[in-house]
Amino acid sequence: RRVTPNTVIHYHAVIHSALKYAVKTDMLIQNVADKVDRPRKNSFQPVFLSAEEMQKMFEALRGTKLELPVLVAAFYGLRRGEVVGLKWDAIDFEQGTISVKRTVTSTIIDGKYQEFEQQSAKTKSSLRTLPLIGSFREYFMQVKEAQELNKQVCGNCYNYEYDGFVFVDELGERMRVEYLTNAFPKFLESHGLRRMRFHDLRHSCASLLLANGVPLKHIQEWLGHSDFTTTANIYAHLDYKSKITSAQAMETGLALPEGGDFSSRWGSIGAGENF
Repeated sequence: RRVTPNTVIHYHAVIHSALKYAVKTDMLIQNVADKVDRPRKNSFQPVFLSAEEMQKMFEALRGTKLELPVLVAAFYGLRRGEVVGLKWDAIDFEQGTISVKRTVTSTIIDGKYQEFEQQSAKTKSSLRTLPLIGSFREYFMQVKEAQELNKQVCGNCYNYEYDGFVFVDELGERMRVEYLTNAFPKFLESHGLRRMRFHDLRHSCASLLLANGVPLKHIQEWLGHSDFTTTANIYAHLDYKSKITSAQAMETGLALPEGGDFSSRWGSIGAGENF
């Protein structure tokens, strides 16, 4: 299976960390990962959808299996593994909250596709509780009622292995991580919409938050980034409002000379000194 340079760098970091611990505990005398040349990190420009593009996409998705997973990722900025890993015990209908505390990851082992559920999200900061905003309470209630009905109708044919997960089909099979990865961009392309990755919904979420005046620090907490630097590195260039504020602060704090005549110095040939 071919992977991107960024994935190789990630794998190397994990292996290097494990071998570093082995050297520290005298299990090994040398960290051989130090001798491996890592590939150059591939540059990737994420896609940021506008509110209008988002609405158009939601309309196209209406009534499909992708609709609710996309809505959740777009509104809450969830990663694909966090969407698939969502369980009913993470949704508190009484308190009106949704908690991100599990993730499902996929990998290929001996040529076979496998998924693994982790009881904690990517990092400690990824564990977050967010308000059950807008119509999401109603959306999830409809899905929960449909699941209970499917269990009664299917009887012994229903797969209870994934009982408790939100995104399962009529027979109880959990939505696969790779389904979101592959089906989402294909759906967009087939409907004449701008092609993007499922993860770009997370980027678009941050972009819209910024456009509506939400500070980067709050966006860090909403997305569950481990540190502020990550959020700033990805999204700071989108924060144009903060640049306007900075410009206004400079204008207030540093008085510019009035009545300057720059036309005589820059508008005529030979008016000033040579560079």
